[in-house]
Amino acid sequence: MQLQQLAYFVAVAEVRHFTQAAELLRVAQPSLSKQIRALETELNAPLFSRARGNITLTPAGEALLPLAKRILADVDTARLEVQELTGLRRGRVRLGATPSLCAGLLADVLRRFHDAYPGIQLLVEEGGSRDLVKELTRGSLDLALVILPLHGDPPLDTTPILREYLVVASPVGTDDGDSKAVQMPRRSYLRIEDLRNRPLVMFRSGYDLREATISACRAAGFEPRFAVEGGEMDAVLRFVEAGLGIAVVPSMVLAGRPGLRGTPLVLADEEARRGHQGPGLLRTIALAHRKDVDLTHAARAFQDLLMMFLVEAGAAGSLPAGVESLVND
Repeated sequence: MQLQQLAYFVAVAEVRHFTQAAELLRVAQPSLSKQIRALETELNAPLFSRARGNITLTPAGEALLPLAKRILADVDTARLEVQELTGLRRGRVRLGATPSLCAGLLADVLRRFHDAYPGIQLLVEEGGSRDLVKELTRGSLDLALVILPLHGDPPLDTTPILREYLVVASPVGTDDGDSKAVQMPRRSYLRIEDLRNRPLVMFRSGYDLREATISACRAAGFEPRFAVEGGEMDAVLRFVEAGLGIAVVPSMVLAGRPGLRGTPLVLADEEARRGHQGPGLLRTIALAHRKDVDLTHAARAFQDLLMMFLVEAGAAGSLPAGVESLVND
């Protein structure tokens, strides 16, 4: 089995067309087909069904695809690791992060890293935590900022680095008795119960925020009502600004949005009267990487710089509102 054969197989599997795959790889289509046939012969199983011009994966092909992607990603990482032995003048860091972090403190971290290592390519993938865990496990990312606890038992090492509080985002001026579409209580806090029968703007599947909100509502004895669902972070905030509903979001994403206010969530009035945040909705963010693959020099340098940044920002009190550093000296 050759790496070239696996690369050809993955290309065909992704576009479901031999000619288009050959064009993307800049090889002759007969050569690509020959290598695919050789791979099928070696594995003693067909990888593609070619019925009436429609290319689909066979069960053997479905089983091979994630393994082939992971092998190719690991080989690429090994090549970059060898290149980096010249002293971090070249390399790449593939980082996954949730939208709240991309919109918040991550930009400052990336700028500092780029200033220190201008020759290192930074590739950032923004997505929900569950999607990022999948990409990290497949070898498509070197590091990812994900939400704990992880679902299932992915082969990842995690280091808790941040705690961020979640708030209910609503349009400014949506108090009881005004003319806005979303009516909110006149209090400095909200209970989970206050979400009952109020229209929620909900994230698409793959976001831990979606599951956290739904689970909290069900634990309080009701099903949440969605006004609109399926959005990314920016779209959700815009929908809330437009008065379509309210949304549970990290407090840091409301910075620079004067049309929105964030109201803390607590689980009981008594806790709110005592001035406690209470065991309301909050979440822990961790830096994760695969257990079975050593970090490249570039990824390790980014990890070290991120930790130092959080130590300094935590000591200086310069983290965004509602965010606490869990990193110590």
